Amino acid sequence: MEFTKIAPHPNLSGFIECYWMMYSDSLERGVEKIIPDGFTEIIFNYRDVYQSKISGEWRLQSPNLLAGQLRTYFYLQNTGSTGSVAIKLKPAALTQLFSLSMDQYVDRIVDLGSLSHPELKGLAGAVGSWLSREHAQAEAHIKEVLDSFFLGLVHNAMENPLKEPLALIFASNGKVTVAEMAAAAKVGERQLERLFKKYVGLSPKYYARIIRFNYIFSLIKAGESSWAEIVYQSGYYDQSHFIRNFKAFTGEDPSSYYFGEKNMANFFLDK
Repeated sequence: MEFTKIAPHPNLSGFIECYWMMYSDSLERGVEKIIPDGFTEIIFNYRDVYQSKISGEWRLQSPNLLAGQLRTYFYLQNTGSTGSVAIKLKPAALTQLFSLSMDQYVDRIVDLGSLSHPELKGLAGAVGSWLSREHAQAEAHIKEVLDSFFLGLVHNAMENPLKEPLALIFASNGKVTVAEMAAAAKVGERQLERLFKKYVGLSPKYYARIIRFNYIFSLIKAGESSWAEIVYQSGYYDQSHFIRNFKAFTGEDPSSYYFGEKNMANFFLDK
């Protein structure tokens, strides 16, 4: 599998984390685990589609998808060759750009065509103009197409009332209290909960927990810390708390997880 990340235009940094692409000619079936990373995505599969297993059974996906926030891991399996291009969006961006209420999409991957927002249909049309291009030409062209589309869209975007608390979550690597987030947003804790439900889909406490979990992968990649140091640096009370949290998000013990394996989960978690 070939993985590629593409940086968006600097003026889109408040809305888009990155664009990414996957490509493989292999027809061999393989199961991949997807782990929560705190971002939402719009995904276009221009070769064979995938099937997903989120709530106990395999379901065939549509070619064009919107993926909401995840609370825990799920599985993907290819049905043939892979060709995907996607937009990884900042946590509140789907509400800001498309007025979506994100609590409706938690742990869900929905057909993009089922959403009635005209700008989402415009995005599908813009990407569709690229799909016949050869893979070797794709990276520069898809960046141009996506940058052009979103630069034309962000001028009418809603304000993000969670800008400060989200910045605090990322700056602290998830080690922040709900009271501190509410103070940063200048709202009460109940109002903060309501805003997170609409703009992110998850509670502020749970979202911070995901970002704290993600920080583990940055520490592992740096390769400078022991497990005991990682437990402390990532803000866990003790090693058993750390292991329980890791298992909740990955289904595995941290000592048996293959951090260096070239797979979807590690690609998406690599910041």
